[in-house]
Amino acid sequence: MKTDFYKSLIENNKKWVQSKLESDPYFFKKLENGQHPPLLWIGCSDSRVPANEIIGANPGEVFVHRNIANMVVHSDLNMLSVLDYAVNALKIKHIIVCGHYGCGGIKAAMGNQSYGLVDNWIRHIRDVYRHHYMELDQIVDEKKRFDRFVELNTKEQVYDLAKTSIVQDAWKDGHELYLHGWVYGISTGIVKDLKVNFSCNTQLEEFYRLDRTGI
Repeated sequence: MKTDFYKSLIENNKKWVQSKLESDPYFFKKLENGQHPPLLWIGCSDSRVPANEIIGANPGEVFVHRNIANMVVHSDLNMLSVLDYAVNALKIKHIIVCGHYGCGGIKAAMGNQSYGLVDNWIRHIRDVYRHHYMELDQIVDEKKRFDRFVELNTKEQVYDLAKTSIVQDAWKDGHELYLHGWVYGISTGIVKDLKVNFSCNTQLEEFYRLDRTGI
């Protein structure tokens, strides 16, 4: 039996379609011809962080991957598949890893409570804390420590993105590809550029630079 909430979703879709057609009768016909987004967005699954709306983008302009705490995990075939398709098929030029203040995954990683299956995912976030515990443990104010952890986690994901063979192979082949790290403020709607940017693997430590010449 359909609930009123479910019915409202169908009605909202019809209203949305009508509003788009009123502004551009060919809106959906243009989308039908394929997608050529310039941007891949790797963000958090949190329902308060809608990628397109945050940057004022239209359908077709952002390719999106989302998971708990916007993680770039090297064994995550879902994320790697999205990344590979975005870089090698869509030829995107920019990748933004966007964290957000108040992230539930980051908060969970700061404690030791068990949440079930998701504990296996949160462990990756705890590894980030372990790498930065000297800085984080010195922050007495819990909210400030929480916010800083959000920022550090996002930065680490940008680094991990740059270390992937997909990104490094693209750079080696001359693909113009830029990586960025942002944090979104839910209470303000404003994004903070963390000033962590990559455009080639020479910006990484030498032991992370993959050499394909011997293959």
